[in-house]
Amino acid sequence: MDIDLSAFHFLRPAWLALVPAGLVLLWARRGEGGLVGWRSAIAPALLPHLVVRTPGSRGPRPVHALAALLVLAGIGAAGPSWQKDRPPFLDDLAPLMLAVDLSPSMDAADVPPTRLDAVKHKLRDLLERRRGAKTGLVAYAGSAHLVMPPTDDPALLDLFIQALSTTLIQAPGKDAAGAIGVAAAAMQAGQAGGTVLLATDGADATQFDAVRDQARTAGLQVLVLAVGQHDEGVIRDAQGRPRTGADGKPALGSFDADGLKQLARAASAPLGSLTLDDDDLDWIVLHAQRHYASVQDAGQALHWQDAGYWLCWPLALIALLCVRRGWNVNWTAGVLLGLAVSAAPVPASAGPLADAFFTPDQQGRWAFDHGEAGRAASLFRDPYWKGRAAYQAGDYPTALAAFAQLDTPEGYFYLGNTQAQLHSYDDALAAYDRALQLRPDFPQAQANRKLVGQLQAAIQAEQTEEGAQPPDDTHLDNQQGKGRAVRQPAAAPSADQWLQNLTMSPAGFLQRKFGIEDAQRRANAGGPP
Repeated sequence: MDIDLSAFHFLRPAWLALVPAGLVLLWARRGEGGLVGWRSAIAPALLPHLVVRTPGSRGPRPVHALAALLVLAGIGAAGPSWQKDRPPFLDDLAPLMLAVDLSPSMDAADVPPTRLDAVKHKLRDLLERRRGAKTGLVAYAGSAHLVMPPTDDPALLDLFIQALSTTLIQAPGKDAAGAIGVAAAAMQAGQAGGTVLLATDGADATQFDAVRDQARTAGLQVLVLAVGQHDEGVIRDAQGRPRTGADGKPALGSFDADGLKQLARAASAPLGSLTLDDDDLDWIVLHAQRHYASVQDAGQALHWQDAGYWLCWPLALIALLCVRRGWNVNWTAGVLLGLAVSAAPVPASAGPLADAFFTPDQQGRWAFDHGEAGRAASLFRDPYWKGRAAYQAGDYPTALAAFAQLDTPEGYFYLGNTQAQLHSYDDALAAYDRALQLRPDFPQAQANRKLVGQLQAAIQAEQTEEGAQPPDDTHLDNQQGKGRAVRQPAAAPSADQWLQNLTMSPAGFLQRKFGIEDAQRRANAGGPP
């Protein structure tokens, strides 16, 4: 347990008056031993010869125990504190936008296997560490594009992170300012105090002024993660041939250390580097959480955790010493022991003791908060939390059955997420639609519905391009206005083929999406389509 001494203080300092009271009591009775009460009645010269000292008269006396109880009780009642108190049921994880550079230089192999692959592996670890937090994704090279708005579904986000490639964006360059702007736009509907992480190996010197202006107006904290170690020369493709850019020039695996430093200064951003261990992850999480906490705490009353209850344990041990024959304070043992037992937290683990004091939902919540999602799903009786725990544990059939019992916007939202994980995209869209009917202002449901719809369209388009013609016995069931394709089982594609198409679809979807957005941007600017 780390203690921040700079934030250490007492919540109720008046109780500290018990501390000097105990010390004064101990000082006043020092050296008394077994002579208490006899000094005023017997002459000092006769006193040593009249007092019988037994073996039990040595060692600690009731006054010593009482003084220790007063000192510890005074400190505990004063409420020592050094950590802010944040309710565990609130979403208190910093939102983060990941902006990944997809310029050809990211294929350099000075960071094995390549710079881009190393970033994707690192981001997967980051998602696992930030499980439950809102994380979004932006891709940029000569233009910047939103891949996914902030979401707390790491599996869906990781699907698109692994699909990132330097071939997705044709425009050459490093539009860091555009990446910050896209991230800020995606964060507008989310929580304040967000952070954007630029993972890149260089910067465009002509953009520093734009980066400075964008970082100042975006309202986000910017972090720059340097990816690379040294220049790699000409980059070659899988066949060993030199890669060329859109302008016909060979792609170079340059690492612009000076440009990265200037980019960090322009954005007023901390500059870190990709590492082989988890130091870079600690750096990202620490900066993101500190910025989020500072924004959330601005203008709000601070609440601090009371750590005084930890002193119940030494108080209980001292109270046990009071249970001795001949001691006049043995009655304090039962009182203090009862207070210690009632104040001490009891771990909510499955068993007769837990069942006697905690409901199944309370036990499930304890397990859920401590990362035991699978056990939490088996303990929960509340369908919402049972579904949340099962979804986090990857048990999607159980989550589907739990969310199906709910008739709330949140229930339909998670039902749609679960259907998407099970690749039932039509059912997922229907669930999102129902959630939006119950709550029109539901940005997470709107974003996920749009994403699943685009993913479904990309899969269908890719299957059509690959020559997957619909069988003769395929027809549309439009009687209920659903427009859902119904196929006979014998004509359905094999599971392996379907999964292969699903695995390939995110990259194709992103490439089409980026191409369309670039074409629209050129058309709006009056350039050639």
